[in-house]
Amino acid sequence: MAFKGTLVIDTEKCKGCAVCIEGCPQKVIALSKNVNGKGYNYLEMINEDACIGCANCAILCPDGVIEVYRVKV
Repeated sequence: MAFKGTLVIDTEKCKGCAVCIEGCPQKVIALSKNVNGKGYNYLEMINEDACIGCANCAILCPDGVIEVYRVKV
């Protein structure tokens, strides 16, 4: 059974620590070149079709700014 995932990222609370990036097995996320209101480069999805909804990124995020949703395909 295959799963498709998507992320909802609170970009204003993201500090750009990049801990979540190392935990993503599909290399779906990266730091944006843009900055949020606090001046941090925030997290964004770069390869949405590859996300499997494993939630590793959300588990690793020290600030809890990532929500993961997944559906069966």
